[in-house]
Amino acid sequence: MSRIKRWVNMNKKEFNPDGTLKLEARVEMLSDGMSNEAIDDYALRLKQEYDQWKHLDEISPEPWTVYTAYDFFTESEKRQFNPDGSLKPEYMESELKKGISEGWLSEMERRKKIDVDNYNKVSAKKAEMGINFGQQEMNSRNYASRTYVQRRKQMEVDLRTGEDTDSLPFDKDTAF
Repeated sequence: MSRIKRWVNMNKKEFNPDGTLKLEARVEMLSDGMSNEAIDDYALRLKQEYDQWKHLDEISPEPWTVYTAYDFFTESEKRQFNPDGSLKPEYMESELKKGISEGWLSEMERRKKIDVDNYNKVSAKKAEMGINFGQQEMNSRNYASRTYVQRRKQMEVDLRTGEDTDSLPFDKDTAF
């Protein structure tokens, strides 16, 4: 999604979708004792930021990899289910032959379809806010699968670049 959508979402209380200051926000700032000049300066700075983000979206859009719920299925789930959460006919047939009840298979399918539907709803809602939910989930999984050594090396980099210590995976005093 675009940088500008994220900007609008972050600033929607005070700014219009076109990057201009809302009248209600101006009135509130005046009532809080801010001068017109200070308000104009604030509005101008944020409008310039808006215009810069919009320009970046136009000349260099951020990549937006689309992930589906199926991308997060385990290998065994991919053998059992179709991307929409329905059971694959060959899996159903083999399980029925093994004596698994049709009711249980229907319940498995129902639950997986709910999972897929929930993923799609969350993904769509986040996309409206300019957030790539699938990318976040994939990054989270990739990060979780890192080894201790990889996480420690990344933490060393994060400490050198001044990352907030609350965001680090280990206590900086005990990790090294």
